[in-house]
Amino acid sequence: MSLGISFNKIACDDWDGFLVAFKHSIKQVGKRFTVGIEGNNTRLRTFARRAFRKTCCFSKNPTNHLKAFDLVFHYINHGWV
Repeated sequence: MSLGISFNKIACDDWDGFLVAFKHSIKQVGKRFTVGIEGNNTRLRTFARRAFRKTCCFSKNPTNHLKAFDLVFHYINHGWV
């Protein structure tokens, strides 16, 4: 199944799994490239937990979860966060 995701470069640690999995891609290896990614992961995890806490019963429907993440991405991408 194709997700329709495209990328120019991969930022990764010096871990064999990444280096083998993306061997035909342009890689940026090192902590200075992955620091921003870790910050984004922390932000997304925080917003997902906050959404769960603010609702008594967060839906088990996968579509609703994807829409919730779309909303978080929208807020982040447009500078509302």
